[in-house]
Amino acid sequence: MELKELLTYLVNYEMDIAANPEITSIEMDSRKAGKGCLFICIEGLVFDGHDFAETAAKNGATAILSEKDLNVNVPVIKVRDSKKAMAIIADAFYGHPSQKLHLIGITGTNGKTTTSHLIEKVFSDSGKTTGMIGTIEMKIKDQSYKVANTTPDSLFLQNAFHKMIEEKVDTAVMEVSSHALVQGRVWGCDYDIAVFTNLTQDHLDYHKNMEEYQFAKSLLFSQLGNTYQKSTKKFAVLNNDDPASEMFKRITSAEVITYGIDNDCDIRATNITIGSQGTSFTLQTPKSKREINLKLMGKFSVYNVLASITTCLLSGIELDQIIKSLENVTGVSGRFEPVIEGQEFTVIVDYAHTPDSLENVLRTIKEFAKGSITAIIGCGGDRDKTKRPLMAGIAADLADRAIFTSDNPRTEDPLQILKDMEAGTDAKNYLTIPDRKEAIEYAVERAKADDVILIAGKGHETYQIIGKDVLDFDDRIVAREAIKAVKK
Repeated sequence: MELKELLTYLVNYEMDIAANPEITSIEMDSRKAGKGCLFICIEGLVFDGHDFAETAAKNGATAILSEKDLNVNVPVIKVRDSKKAMAIIADAFYGHPSQKLHLIGITGTNGKTTTSHLIEKVFSDSGKTTGMIGTIEMKIKDQSYKVANTTPDSLFLQNAFHKMIEEKVDTAVMEVSSHALVQGRVWGCDYDIAVFTNLTQDHLDYHKNMEEYQFAKSLLFSQLGNTYQKSTKKFAVLNNDDPASEMFKRITSAEVITYGIDNDCDIRATNITIGSQGTSFTLQTPKSKREINLKLMGKFSVYNVLASITTCLLSGIELDQIIKSLENVTGVSGRFEPVIEGQEFTVIVDYAHTPDSLENVLRTIKEFAKGSITAIIGCGGDRDKTKRPLMAGIAADLADRAIFTSDNPRTEDPLQILKDMEAGTDAKNYLTIPDRKEAIEYAVERAKADDVILIAGKGHETYQIIGKDVLDFDDRIVAREAIKAVKK
């Protein structure tokens, strides 16, 4: 695409050199800049892309988009907001790909990953060709790719959607984080359905308070189109048991469909039974009543399933197909995932890293545990400090024994993080073991028949961040090896 054609999508810009080169790629990383590349300078939290403009030009960049005046030997397009300009230009460069997809965005504190996987499973089972972007991975059909953030930047997203179109994908499901919404990473994403799971305390190191956090989540619904044409109909799927949904109902112009358990709603679960092998409930929709038997456990799983059912029904999938798919799901990586090595006790690895998610998981375990419950938890460094004592208090209250240990301490002192946690409880049923591997081994060595060990916080993660180092560490592998050692 010629540069002048690309710039027709921008209203306000200045260009220092009159030129119209062919643009064959767009990059934010100067190391990837080459002939035909439009390099975009983005000022981030750690690096400022403007500092790498000269390097990009030396590497062959054909033009540079910037918020500042630059002394380089290629055309510079100066704009007020390079993030907004990048979203607009990326969408145009890749041919407005999200408009060609049935795009579903899921936001909320907990449940985004599981819900996105459930929805993707239903679509895939119903014969759709799917793509998915989220915490664990990006998937295009059967091919998986690593992603740096739960919700990548707008340039990455538009490129990903373009690849999906090339691979004949018709439906894409993605997690939408609060950071991404505030930072404009999803500008240009034309969502057809926006889903809200829940809002509980998290990320207050970034959003400062719950009001700002809720506002961030609301952006997904406020940006959900403003027309009522049948061909471009938009829906907001909201958890009616969460008070935040009332704000989202007011802020969106899309048609609202609600789901829940406790309050009146469009799609509702009643008669819930939670057991050690799964969960059953009665599904009530405006048109029918059905019995659902899941292999997934917990009330939180019911909410995730309800969100998935609602979304898939709105997408035109038959209820029989939806139920069949969901009843066959055994789990999602790192989400209430059992570690089984023939032992007589239960070990569960879960991503629970917020007070609410930890409480939900422990209450679910209490529903079926026959023996004692041990909860191993840590809290990440350089993140929301206010939730540390809350999570410690929940673990000590709901488990028979709590073990406080390191999660991803990052640049913080691990011992100080543990002190912050210890301040949250006066209970006598906890101990502190800073080394996570030792904490897991300690719990496994002392487990008896019918006991349950919960290893919370990291879930699917295969690393631990200590200082600036990213070290190999997988709770599931460590637990498996510890169980094998005990059996010997």
